[in-house]
Amino acid sequence: MDLSLFMGGLPPLLFAIACGVALVAAFVKGATGFAMPMIMVSGMAAFLSPEMALAGLILPTVITNGFQAFRDGVGAALSTIKRYRYYLGVGAVFLIASAQLVRSIDERFLFGMIGFPIVAFGLLQLAGIRPRISDESRIPAEIGLGALSGIVGGVSGVWGPPLVLYLTATATPKGDQMRALGVAFGLGAILLFITHLQTGVLNARTLPFSAAMVLPALLGMRFGQKIQDRLDQESFRKVTLLVLIVAGLNLIRRAIF
Repeated sequence: MDLSLFMGGLPPLLFAIACGVALVAAFVKGATGFAMPMIMVSGMAAFLSPEMALAGLILPTVITNGFQAFRDGVGAALSTIKRYRYYLGVGAVFLIASAQLVRSIDERFLFGMIGFPIVAFGLLQLAGIRPRISDESRIPAEIGLGALSGIVGGVSGVWGPPLVLYLTATATPKGDQMRALGVAFGLGAILLFITHLQTGVLNARTLPFSAAMVLPALLGMRFGQKIQDRLDQESFRKVTLLVLIVAGLNLIRRAIF
């Protein structure tokens, strides 16, 4: 087997760095349930084209979220799909639609539109001010945030922060939050995979490269899950908020620069 096929045309050093980025990104995902696409895109975009970076995260995202979604069994995953069906359905429609524009849309406006509110929300939560989404507002919130996630996710491959915001604002327990994130991100990644096979982002050069990122991603996620298992609910909430703020700041950075 020609191993160079899986290196995406990269020299060995850059390929090793890409594997390191995937490892670190998946470690954070294992600990908090999200942020892997954000870290992979940000890290790989420093030395890869945006399309190559986007392609690199797709298969690792599909696989790792499958493990996360089904960690508590098939029944629990199906129950989560039913519980968040509005978010998942609306997000899927907008993700497929916006992915068709990946080569033409100005993503900076979208990044800024989502980055600033996310940072504000995270800082308020850490300061002890905890905005809540009431039971009466859950369905409208799911529809609105699902649309926002789909639009940004189809363009950039990063669709996690709005869902994390929603789950935090509804005080979702740690186990339920991890499963909900795995289900939502896994379904989104599958749709992204299918869509970008059609757009050409995934092709004979980028698809093997994406497959090569799966192993370091699985290793990183396993290490991260060991940390997550040791966190109580409040510690998990604070760690999640810190990562959410970093995600928001990164989106703002991408919007400005």
